[in-house]
Amino acid sequence: MSDVHVTGQSEEPERPGAEVFDITTKRPTNPTPAPAAPPADLDDDEDESPRPRPVDSPDLPSPGVTTYKRLPIIPTWLKSKPGFVSTTQRAASNAFYSTVFHGIRTPWYALQLGLHAPRGMARLVRDTNRWVWDAEAAPLRAYEVYKENTAEYLKLSRQRDSRVRLRTLVTTVALIFGTGFALTMYVMAPAWLAVLASAAVLTAGFWGTPQDQPVIGPAVLKTEIQKLTGAIVLRALDNIGNAKLSAAIKKGGDMNGLRFTSEITRDGPGYRADLDLPWGVTPEDIMEARKPLASGLRRKVGSVWPSSDPEEHEGRLILWVGDKPMNETKKPAWPLLKSGSVDLFKPVVFGNDQRMGDVAVTLMFASVVVGSIPRMGKTFLMRLFLLIAALDPRAALYAFDFKGTGDFGALEPVCHRYRAGDDDEDILYVLESLRELRQELRRRAKVIKSLPRSRCPESKVTPDLANDKSLGLHPIVAAFDECQVPFEHDKYGAEIEEICTDLGKRGPALGMVTLFGTQRPDAKSLPTGISANAVLRFCLKVMGQPANDMVLGTSMYKAGYRATMFSRTDRGICWMAGEGDDPRIVASAFVDALGAEQVVVRARRMREEYGNVTGHAIGQEPESGEASFDLLADILKVVPADEEKVWNEKVAARLAALRPEVYSGWKAETVTTNLKPHGITAQDVWGSTTAGKGTTRRGIARADITTAITQRDGKRSAN
Repeated sequence: MSDVHVTGQSEEPERPGAEVFDITTKRPTNPTPAPAAPPADLDDDEDESPRPRPVDSPDLPSPGVTTYKRLPIIPTWLKSKPGFVSTTQRAASNAFYSTVFHGIRTPWYALQLGLHAPRGMARLVRDTNRWVWDAEAAPLRAYEVYKENTAEYLKLSRQRDSRVRLRTLVTTVALIFGTGFALTMYVMAPAWLAVLASAAVLTAGFWGTPQDQPVIGPAVLKTEIQKLTGAIVLRALDNIGNAKLSAAIKKGGDMNGLRFTSEITRDGPGYRADLDLPWGVTPEDIMEARKPLASGLRRKVGSVWPSSDPEEHEGRLILWVGDKPMNETKKPAWPLLKSGSVDLFKPVVFGNDQRMGDVAVTLMFASVVVGSIPRMGKTFLMRLFLLIAALDPRAALYAFDFKGTGDFGALEPVCHRYRAGDDDEDILYVLESLRELRQELRRRAKVIKSLPRSRCPESKVTPDLANDKSLGLHPIVAAFDECQVPFEHDKYGAEIEEICTDLGKRGPALGMVTLFGTQRPDAKSLPTGISANAVLRFCLKVMGQPANDMVLGTSMYKAGYRATMFSRTDRGICWMAGEGDDPRIVASAFVDALGAEQVVVRARRMREEYGNVTGHAIGQEPESGEASFDLLADILKVVPADEEKVWNEKVAARLAALRPEVYSGWKAETVTTNLKPHGITAQDVWGSTTAGKGTTRRGIARADITTAITQRDGKRSAN
């Protein structure tokens, strides 16, 4: 409204007649006397003074929407298998350890208690004597004598006499009965008398043990970890350096939107706190300050995991604080390690979150990027994905390990194509395999196009189509570990990059899954055409923002999803993006080489029953040899001698018409990339569009092509 000024905003001068309202109390901050009523002889339209209007209209309807959040009837740790197992295992482990600990030390305990027994007996006699003669009340009687309070003293004396009589009687009866009982046991059951005497000695030993030096100490020392409380959470939030958050805490919170939405509860092996943040503060702001938050909670940073709640508004924070750091918490075994099969079209469990709950991934219709620094579990994660694919008997596996250490070696019995190494012959083998995949990609596109709409409504591979062996649309999973090696190869790198980019863009819809892993996530090692089209992204520890955003996506670091926060001990822990609305922390299941071999044996048996053991698994290799075409020669064929310079987009179109089985899908950028190994760079070329308009675009000079052919042929003749 034009006549309402909100406090705390710009310091504009108030206009005459305007009324200032406090935005929190909704009341005028400078109330002025109501203006006098206009004279009766003036009409309403003659009164030019503005009338104050309320900020909140009483007739404004409410949304009429009420939400309810029901608290769980059964505690969370009882409903969660990891939470129940964690709680029971901890209790049982402590009980077993205490039993063994004290059992071994029992003889030593008995000896020490026996040595303390005389002192304990003396203490027992002394304390019994004081009890019988009511010694504990003696100071009170002496005080009444000192004050010459005869009435009170006589009352205390009579009370003392009655106590002494009763206690003397009890003590006498106990001595007589105890002596008689001992004589009876000596005659009838001397062995039991010895047992009771030993117990009495041990009891006396306990009585005589110094209080500051107990004979039997605790076997399991309690940790100093505090139970998570609201006060501790607010203390930690107040110290992360967020001005809005600190101000809200100091003012009590409720006036600024800060409040706990439910009780703090146990959630798996840790605590969960749900709270609304102050207005304008988001969970990402808390995630950016994870280390200061852990300091305020007095926990290791690996135990503190703030996150947003995708089911609520953008100001809802879920703070989960683990009992132990994630890398120190025992993870459950991979469910598919010993039994089970996989349908790649459905989610498959591959790891656990901070609460040790299962996390699933759907590999179909996706290309995958995995990045990290060395020795953080990148290759183990990629091998796990290949094991998942191997357990789908329909899938064909292409496993390429350019590190050359044989990390994928366990998968050889089920791989259609397999190679480990970075020599030229290894790279050529991979290139030949990729050419196969490109041909298969084109074949599948034609098959999908030929199917009726009723069978293939979305123009992509479905589970029913994959099950039809006659169509040959089974899933294909190709993994490239240390993918920077083939992409940077002088001779074959350009073509490998071009094919992989095409597979990453068109392959998912046609049943092809590509996985790329690298220790150096940059534009050269992980080309933009591949990283930009990756659906699933897994980022283990990296060292900086560029690598983080190259793997997870642009601005992920700024949004608080930072793989730089992982420590060197956080092996196998990563940010996963692409499965769900927001990235999440995942610890991949650990399957060592021996476990991988056991899984592959089961997968091989399943494939033999299904009839899908092909390629490398039965000794068949791809068609060997160099490419059956010469790019430079083909360019000379499509660029006449009288055309000195030509746009690359025209070259791509002409090449596709010349050899569609080779150049189909090529673009201007593809021509530029494939000519670089020959020393030919693109340049600005003037030309005319189809509409006859002159313009400058990137192209090549025909003379550069002839020069490159001459130099190449000269080198071959010299060799």
